[in-house]
Amino acid sequence: MSEHRISTRITLDDALGRNRSPVLTAPAVDRGAVGQVFLHNPAAFDADGDSLSFKLRTCQQVPLGVDGTVGPSCGATGNNTPAPQICPNYRYPNDPLVTPGTTPVTVPPAAPGPALFVINERTGQLTWNAPVVSGTYNVAILIEEWRRTALSKRLIGTVIRDMQIIVTASVNLRPAITIPADLCVVAGQRVTGVVTAVDASSPVSPQTPISLFAYSGIIPPATFTQTQTGPPMARGNFNWQTDCSNVARLPYLVVFKAQDSPNPVSPTNPILIDEQTWSITVVGPAPQNLRAIDLSNGVRLRWRLYECANAAQIHIYRKLNTSNFVPGPCDTGIPASAGYTRIGTVPKDSTGFTDRTVTLERGQTYCYRIYAEFPLPAGGNSIASQEACVVVAGRAALLTNVDVENTSTTAGQISVRWTKPRTTAAGGFTGTLSYVLSRGEGANPSTFVPVRAPFTAITDTSYVDSGLNTQNLQYTYRLQFVRSFAGGTAPIIETSPTATSVRTNAVPANPAATAVTVSWSYNVPWDNTAQPTTVYRRRGGTGPYVVVGTATSTATGGTYTDRDPTLRKGETYCYYVQTNGRYAALAFLSSLLNKSQEKCLVLSSPPCTPILSLQTTNCDSLAALQEFPGLSQRYSNRLKWTLGNLPTGCDATIASYNVYYRPTPTGAFALIGNTSFPSFVHSDLMFSGGCYAVQAIAPSGVRSDTSNVACQDNCVFFKLPNIFTPNGDAQNAVFRPKNNSPIRSIHFKAFNRWGVKVFENTTTSADRILINWDGGGPVGESNGTGAKVVDGIYYYLAEVEFADFANTKRTYKGWVQIIR
Repeated sequence: MSEHRISTRITLDDALGRNRSPVLTAPAVDRGAVGQVFLHNPAAFDADGDSLSFKLRTCQQVPLGVDGTVGPSCGATGNNTPAPQICPNYRYPNDPLVTPGTTPVTVPPAAPGPALFVINERTGQLTWNAPVVSGTYNVAILIEEWRRTALSKRLIGTVIRDMQIIVTASVNLRPAITIPADLCVVAGQRVTGVVTAVDASSPVSPQTPISLFAYSGIIPPATFTQTQTGPPMARGNFNWQTDCSNVARLPYLVVFKAQDSPNPVSPTNPILIDEQTWSITVVGPAPQNLRAIDLSNGVRLRWRLYECANAAQIHIYRKLNTSNFVPGPCDTGIPASAGYTRIGTVPKDSTGFTDRTVTLERGQTYCYRIYAEFPLPAGGNSIASQEACVVVAGRAALLTNVDVENTSTTAGQISVRWTKPRTTAAGGFTGTLSYVLSRGEGANPSTFVPVRAPFTAITDTSYVDSGLNTQNLQYTYRLQFVRSFAGGTAPIIETSPTATSVRTNAVPANPAATAVTVSWSYNVPWDNTAQPTTVYRRRGGTGPYVVVGTATSTATGGTYTDRDPTLRKGETYCYYVQTNGRYAALAFLSSLLNKSQEKCLVLSSPPCTPILSLQTTNCDSLAALQEFPGLSQRYSNRLKWTLGNLPTGCDATIASYNVYYRPTPTGAFALIGNTSFPSFVHSDLMFSGGCYAVQAIAPSGVRSDTSNVACQDNCVFFKLPNIFTPNGDAQNAVFRPKNNSPIRSIHFKAFNRWGVKVFENTTTSADRILINWDGGGPVGESNGTGAKVVDGIYYYLAEVEFADFANTKRTYKGWVQIIR
């Protein structure tokens, strides 16, 4: 006789610490009725807080039985090692082959369709919707136990539940249970909930009293007491006093079951149930009484001793200025979206931390929060503390002006000014004081270069930077206040927020060339939005500027449209703007005036938009070549374009064209060239696929709208030879593709005639030669150093991923002969 099989797997490992197997608190036998939804939950609980996952699995048996498995020491003939096998012809109970002649289907509340037999992998809730034939069914549930460590998670145990479902045809109807909504509580709070159930009824199935049950690893100490049986309604009360030991990353699960009581109970009038699972998450209480105190050289944090002695550690976070982050009832820790940065971690019993980060700037407001983390495997975090903020006394050195004084390609000048730092420390700043003023090109430079030797006088707060290309470039300045010390002590460097020059552009505002759009941009630490920016203009390249208007700037720039009716097409006009900024918290820094460079233009209609065409690659011709690509061969893409007639009234006088490219169908374009001809060859390409666009540029520098986007995909072809000769003459010495389009990767395997794998590798587009098998073997031997396979026929399997837009994957099978 064959025996059914249940099993438990545990892992013994000192590194894991204590490991207790999951406990299944609900009975393993349940009853169901034909045409009604069947539910079951094993109510698994792991006392260590390990994660549990649930899966259905095919039932197994041990054909040798107990007597054939137990060893001789127990009076039998086995070796104490069960040899399980899947039960022959086993199928899940919703399989139509289990009930020939009757098609299993779903019943309400599910939508009509094939019958379902599924398990929730997180809660373990098994649902069979719905049985159609009476009988006894056997199913198995695999419960996996996962241990989370600091770096990963690990499967440390399994339990298999082999359960029986007895299904009968019945006029009895299932009860319906109602449980509380899932909730999250802070450790120390009492959890209470009311569970109710009503027995379904019909003319032949009257309501009956209902018994309520609760299954969970937290019972006890939690309790569930039924107070009413009904009809019409059964009622019970759940009660659980949580504490710090209950904090966990995952919720606790409580399975409630309502069971009716038909009278009499018979095979055609069985007891039926309904059940649902309640999730209760317990989080740590927020640390209390966080305070921040300015130390002049740092910030001291203090808080009350954390009330949960089982916590592992406390994390400290900081941000510049206050946050609007308000944790919800189950929002633990501090999310990245709140804007804080972790600056430290201390043991759970700490009550203080000193932030001596040298980047703390005087005059700035710094805000702090802390939260507690609980130890693995259960894990979990506390809610974050209330925010504690402090204003660091004194004031940092601040850039106030980056003012363009002269516009030139070689003799440009920018006046840079800043404030002196202030301290409240007795005796002033320590060390030898200096400033380092550095400059970078562009709005976000990656490198800065000092404009001169350090400024050694603390009262020296301005500098005129000369010899610049202010006509074509925007500049960014960085100021560092340095305190140097003798005796090898590291200097303290305070870096102020960087500031750029104001960069202005001016272009015709419409095709008729009757107005000019002036725009400007900057990246500065002061506020240019509260006071208007002034726009200046002059006619021609010389003469005085006049104010033509003002505009409100944003945090990064602004625009103004000059619609003066005296503007004339074909005339040259020059513009610059002057921003008016302030530091809101510093009243004496309330009118920071900074000019942009001058920008001149000829008021003309915009260039006509090009119409682009791309000569596509002939994939068939390339695939027909004897060999392609050679080691030195590359693709070339040929573009040509004509000028369209849009926008209406556009100017067909073009100085040059910008050509843009991107290797994918979507994404940002990159400038790859400029040409005065209406054609362009993009050469020396590893692949032909990509997209192009063109933009016309007028003699005045005004650019057209971008042309249409012209794209082509990479070809897809691949051919392998059927012979190679690794005989040392360097001719046809390795197995590689004879002909292929661009490839992302090839996973290659070679087998001898007995099916033994002799070679395997993966090559990618980064490899100079694809596959590159030199006849070496066996598997694991490197090319050129391992044993050589014998001459003969070998069979291969090549899994190829092409570099086309669709990432096409194809598998190639064939043979190759090796001759030496």
